[in-house]
Amino acid sequence: MAKVKGDIIIDIEKCKGCELCAAACPQQSLELSRKLNSKGYHYIVKIEDNCTGCTNCALVCP
Repeated sequence: MAKVKGDIIIDIEKCKGCELCAAACPQQSLELSRKLNSKGYHYIVKIEDNCTGCTNCALVCP
């Protein structure tokens, strides 16, 4: 059986670093960046290429 592959697009300028998406990710693909966006927030980045496209991150993102 083939593995399902998904991808996410993160708008780093809108991200406030609340980490709700990282907590909701069953594959643990997300974490906070060490860098800051233009508003001074650490933003979320994808660290693993194992996204299945479950959309949990998008559902909890404020």
